[in-house]
Amino acid sequence: MPVHPVFQEMINRASAQPPPDATDLTIQEQRKAADSMVAGLAALSEEGPEVAEVRDRVVPGPYGEFPVRVFTPEGTGPFPAYVYFHGGGWWMGNLAMTEGECRHIVRDVGCVVVSIDYHLAPEHKFPIPVEDCYTATTWVVEHAVELDVDPERVAVGGGSSGGNLAAAVCLMARDRGAPSLVFQLLVNPVTDFDFTTLSYQQNGDDYLLTRDTMSWFWDLYLSEPSDASNPYAAPMQARDLSGLPPALVITAEYDPLRDEGEEYGRRLQGAGGICQNSGHRVC
Repeated sequence: MPVHPVFQEMINRASAQPPPDATDLTIQEQRKAADSMVAGLAALSEEGPEVAEVRDRVVPGPYGEFPVRVFTPEGTGPFPAYVYFHGGGWWMGNLAMTEGECRHIVRDVGCVVVSIDYHLAPEHKFPIPVEDCYTATTWVVEHAVELDVDPERVAVGGGSSGGNLAAAVCLMARDRGAPSLVFQLLVNPVTDFDFTTLSYQQNGDDYLLTRDTMSWFWDLYLSEPSDASNPYAAPMQARDLSGLPPALVITAEYDPLRDEGEEYGRRLQGAGGICQNSGHRVC
């Protein structure tokens, strides 16, 4: 099927304003330029609706404290909770970038959304970002009463590198015995350090996210090459995917990450996970 017109407009805008030579910029300058571009693309999307309450909190973690934003729906709790990890290649992104998306989830699902502003690479390489996300998920369960959350109905999710972090948090929670999670939503997730898939061959050059940029993201994120075989960095490397919460894995036809997302979904199914399947879109 053809590229969606809204996404094609994003491609056109990005192509019309190519980024400056990264070699001339510090990582902070690159992050500022990237955040500005993402904000411009986000302007093409609908703004998020009003919700009952939005609160900023700070979570203490083993590598230092980090902010989270708590969105609460109208109605009477305790509510189910969705712990959300933003994308951005592990090196960019912030709470503001995905606020509209979080607000829509709060209104449409009727759950509390806790958006996590984890420490970013390369200043904070693996495993710091994923440990932050695990810490934040545990914090939500431990502070369920004050957050008006049902601790027995906590889910995690995110898109792209955020989907990677969500999948890894589920593995961590299983391996460490807590917290108990009820669902994982993985949207276009990064699941493996592998640039040889058919979707990379088909879509690795012309659709914003390229093979070269993904390689650069991994270089920023990993502390050393051997980390690529660590399941908490690349969930596909996990030998056993049993005992994980039910999953919905969503992929996009023109995404270089498509095949690794779908393969991860198939492995979850094979391990006994609940997973819907609809062609290239959802598995």
